[in-house]
Amino acid sequence: MRFIGFYDYTVVLTYISLFSSVLGMILAIQGRFTLAVICMFISGVCDAFDGVVARSKKNRTEDEKAFGMHIDSLCDVICFGVFPVIFCYCMGVDGIVGVILIFIYCLCALIRLAYFNVLEGNRQKKEEGCNKEYRGLPVTSIAISLPLIYILKFLISKNTFKVVLHIILLLEAFLFVLDFPVKKIDWKKILVGER
Repeated sequence: MRFIGFYDYTVVLTYISLFSSVLGMILAIQGRFTLAVICMFISGVCDAFDGVVARSKKNRTEDEKAFGMHIDSLCDVICFGVFPVIFCYCMGVDGIVGVILIFIYCLCALIRLAYFNVLEGNRQKKEEGCNKEYRGLPVTSIAISLPLIYILKFLISKNTFKVVLHIILLLEAFLFVLDFPVKKIDWKKILVGER
């Protein structure tokens, strides 16, 4: 029996990120928001290092590289597109305005990820290694901003917090599709201490 896909250590962090996000969505639906937001942060950490792990395998085929890029992007749609809107919806981003914002956020995340795949696919045909900068804000940024915003829940009124959630979804969505350079963090250099 043979399964389609590639199964080795290069995609483990991507799959852990997906598991964490699916668990986080279930927790958000159950109203366990603190645990849900921790799951979102864990997904972000996994995503930050999945490329480092994948590039550690030096003899990857072109198919393995393309699979890794696409599986990462598809996972990002769930982890940083769908999960945040389910979390925000459960936290009170609802009604006509909320649903419109949720749609806009998901659409912008999807456009940003598809555009990244096009650019990254073209770049990988010409050069090796990882990309040094992004165009637009990466969708994974929500894994940092939303947990930080969540802390406000304990400091401001419930209605004010709902307004803040509406604003952060709209702002992030706009920044996903705005064309500006964002320098990519080189986690390997930071961890190893290279200059």
